[in-house]
Amino acid sequence: MTKLFKVTARAAGSSARTGLLATAHGTVETPAFMPVASQGTVKGLTHDVLEGMGARIILVNSYHLSLRPGADAIQRLGGVHSFISWQKPILSDSGGFQIYSLSPLVKVGEDGVRFSSHLDGTKIFLTPEDVVDIQRKIGTDVMMCLDTFPSYPATMETMKEAVGLTTRWASRAKRHFDTQESSQHLWGISQGGVFWDQREKCISDLLEMDFDGYAFGGLGLGEPKSQLFEVLEKGGALLPEDKPRYLMGVGYVEDILEAVDRGVDLFDCVLPTRNARNGSLFTSRGRLSIKNVKYAEDRRPLDEACSCYTCRNFSRAYLRHLFERGEIASAVLNTIHNLHYYLDIFSQIRQAISLNSFDLLKRKIIK
Repeated sequence: MTKLFKVTARAAGSSARTGLLATAHGTVETPAFMPVASQGTVKGLTHDVLEGMGARIILVNSYHLSLRPGADAIQRLGGVHSFISWQKPILSDSGGFQIYSLSPLVKVGEDGVRFSSHLDGTKIFLTPEDVVDIQRKIGTDVMMCLDTFPSYPATMETMKEAVGLTTRWASRAKRHFDTQESSQHLWGISQGGVFWDQREKCISDLLEMDFDGYAFGGLGLGEPKSQLFEVLEKGGALLPEDKPRYLMGVGYVEDILEAVDRGVDLFDCVLPTRNARNGSLFTSRGRLSIKNVKYAEDRRPLDEACSCYTCRNFSRAYLRHLFERGEIASAVLNTIHNLHYYLDIFSQIRQAISLNSFDLLKRKIIK
């Protein structure tokens, strides 16, 4: 049997590592960034552009796809890889973040989640077992357990309740998942915010269930960065070396570098794509707001150190013109640049770890 995850290199004086994540649709080199394709597409890009810039795994949202077009429809159409014509690995989120973000419409209980569809108000009830079945029908390579977490800051009592429910749901999901043979992975999500005793208990309970991978959830919500990094460091020390580690939804490059330093393998975030559509662009010299009037006659590329299609062909003046006119091409070209920037950073990270120069790269990028 092929090992699902293998560490291939480690950085001296750090927990940073490279690895190979094996799935039914190919192997992913880690650390890796997953562009967010909630509805089966990365906004503004076709898949060939995405592949061309080095994306090897994407994230879809099972909550959104289960509402439209529906898990049964996707299954009848051959599964999500066939439906969206992406034959590389896909990870699906469980909808736990939607419990958090749609909280006025959601009622969380021991049995599962009751909520009204944000589309038409239809009443829906989902159990942890239902969420496994939805992701099984969709056919993603990696599926996540249903979880829940409160907003930051939360009281100890509120966090304790969320951790207990997340753990019990994870146990039910794992038992249900194990009733059928599958090439899919099921990963557990630890909660606990920055309350270390709660996070530690959640991780320990999940380890007893023996998931294929483990995620840190409920972070990046406003807690002090020092506490975020402390949770990753302590949590990483508890997790098995031969299982992948995923930090959900955290996307600032400096935070990613600190997380890689602490042994995290997989990341996702809407930051590069959403910021691109808002005219906020990431460059080797810092953030650039293309709407700024000072770029109206600037002939330079966005980033002279960048080799993406946008930077090779278009000036800041033209990109500002597109943004100011509300042209669709603005979102497309900006998204190409931002995602290329992120995926290139991860390529540099993997190379630096392999060459034992990660600390040098980290300091250079953050500077």
